[in-house]
Amino acid sequence: MKRYGAVKAACYTGYIVQAIINNFLPVLFVILQKDYGLSYEQLGRLVFVNFISQLVADVCAPLIVKHIGYRGAAVLSHALVTTGLVGMWGLSTAFTGSYAALLTAAVIYAFGSGLIEVIISPMVELLPSSNKAGSMAVLHSFYCWGQLLTIALTTFMVLKLGDANWSFIPLIWAIIPLVNMFAFCVVPVMEPNPEVRESTVKELFSNRMFLCFAVFMLCAGASEIAMAEWASAFVQQGLGLNKTIGDLLGPCTFALCMGIGRAVYGVFAGRYSAVRALILNNALCVACYGVAAFCSSPVPVLIACALCGFSVSLSWPGTYSLAAERFPHGGTLLFSLFALFGDVGCSIGPWVLGMVADRSSLQNGFLMAAVFPLLFIITALLLPKEKDCKTE
Repeated sequence: MKRYGAVKAACYTGYIVQAIINNFLPVLFVILQKDYGLSYEQLGRLVFVNFISQLVADVCAPLIVKHIGYRGAAVLSHALVTTGLVGMWGLSTAFTGSYAALLTAAVIYAFGSGLIEVIISPMVELLPSSNKAGSMAVLHSFYCWGQLLTIALTTFMVLKLGDANWSFIPLIWAIIPLVNMFAFCVVPVMEPNPEVRESTVKELFSNRMFLCFAVFMLCAGASEIAMAEWASAFVQQGLGLNKTIGDLLGPCTFALCMGIGRAVYGVFAGRYSAVRALILNNALCVACYGVAAFCSSPVPVLIACALCGFSVSLSWPGTYSLAAERFPHGGTLLFSLFALFGDVGCSIGPWVLGMVADRSSLQNGFLMAAVFPLLFIITALLLPKEKDCKTE
């Protein structure tokens, strides 16, 4: 087992890289809006392009892995992330004030990030382990630690470097994927057995259990990102804090509790029913969104924001673990489709919350977002027995 410590470390760092990509730019939105004269729609378009590029990577990942394997895909993904981050520094410097330069860099690093999302989980799943569900939970907890690190350090770098030197921030962050790219060149990566036939798209979509897991992933992404994206506004409204403190306190407490939830499950996984744990966690998530919708007292608002991170902590890695166990021949395609459904949920969740908030109130937006964990629970209760959904 010790010989796989290096590849685990590289995989953990891969999730930190993904957290950097998804979280560093929103911290810079105020600076970009001032320097580039961007509208809220243009800022939102940067987030949209990030997710769309990751969706494209989700679709392309099985073909890429088929041709160059997991090692090659890992090296390629980190090279793209590094190129995109360095490109954001270089292009923004060479073409000052160019929105197209920002979009170009975002497309490059987001595609690399999407590829990381698809390949890292099956790489860890292939490693020998007596507690694969726990290993998956620990792996995904590093996204949370990366999210905390990214928000805090990006804010710190803005304070130290000043608004005018913001372009050096992505250049500094590029060091991590660059180092990890070389790590994946040498660590002992386990490749899938080419003699084992993987499930096809038709086989998966004709399986009722797979469709239930697909709903899990969509709801997991929507439940997580809806609160993560709106946590700052949530804390500002509930506690009356200024924007800087709200940006740090809201998203950071959310990410901290999400990381704790995944780390704790990594220790205790296997001792309890995974499906039951997912149902209980999503019930807590419904309650957290309910507090956000109906409570105006400051302390419960902050506690609900933090506990929501804990409540969504198992949905994504828990679904991955259950699916890998019940679809042993799913291969890269399985994780690619799940990443696709998860990213669709990540796009839908905050959009639905914001749309309802625009038409009525933020409280009603949170109430609407509670539909996603509730749908997760209903689907889990209807989950067919394993013996009824065997795959070839």
